[in-house]
Amino acid sequence: MERLIQYCQNQLNINLTDIQIQAFNQYSEELIKWNQKMNLTAISTSAEIEVKHFIDSLTCLSAMNTSKPIRVIDIGTGAGFPGIPLKIVNPAIKLTLAESVRKKAEFCQHMVTILALPQTIIITNRAEIIGQDPNYRETYDYALSRAVANLPILVEYLLPMVKVGGRVIAQKGINIKDELNAAKNAIGILGGELETSINLQLPYVSDGRQLIIIRKVHPTPLKYPRRPGIPSKKPLF
Repeated sequence: MERLIQYCQNQLNINLTDIQIQAFNQYSEELIKWNQKMNLTAISTSAEIEVKHFIDSLTCLSAMNTSKPIRVIDIGTGAGFPGIPLKIVNPAIKLTLAESVRKKAEFCQHMVTILALPQTIIITNRAEIIGQDPNYRETYDYALSRAVANLPILVEYLLPMVKVGGRVIAQKGINIKDELNAAKNAIGILGGELETSINLQLPYVSDGRQLIIIRKVHPTPLKYPRRPGIPSKKPLF
C-alpha cells in the first residue's frame, strides 16, 4: 500500500494509521477472493486495486468539506467505491451505499461487517426508488457516483438525494465536454448548478480523471426521479 500511503500524505495531507492501512489490505484481499467466485470488478490485482479503486475513490476528498460530520450516499457503489475507502479514511462520515445488484450489495455488507464500519448502511435498490423515499430524499450533504451513467442520466439519480446546499460529485474521465453540455438543462430542471470541475491525475495511470461538482440550489421537483428505467430511456436533455 506504499502508493496509497504516499498519495494520502502528499495529495491529501493525511497520514494513514496502521489500522487504516490494515483495513485497506483486508479490503483488497477480500475483493480478490470474492472476485474469483463472482464478477465484482474487472480490476483484479492488488496493485490495480490500490490505484484504480482506492486512490481513485479518495480523490473525492479534494471536493468535500470533512471538517464536520457529513452524510454521504454512494449511488451504484458496486464493490464499495468510492464510499468504503472514504469511510475508512474518515470514519465520521455517515455513509449510505446504494447498489441494485444483490451480489455486489452482499459484498459491501460483508466488508462493512468485517471492517466494523459504524454508521454505514447498504440499500439494495435502484436510485429512482431511493430518490423518492422520504427517508433518503434531499437528506445528504454529498451524493457520489463513479462510472454509472452519462451525466444527463446521472444527475436525475443524484440531485434528488442531496439537500439544498449539498453537492453532487461525479467521477468522470477527462474528455466529457459534450456530456457536460448535454446535462446543463437537466441540472437546472433538477435544482442544481454546475459549480466547478477538478482535473486529476492518478499515479501510474495515463488516463486523466475529472470530478464534476454540482451544487444543489433549489429543491428537486417532486416528479423526479422518474420511474425506474425512464431516466436512462428518456434523459432530460
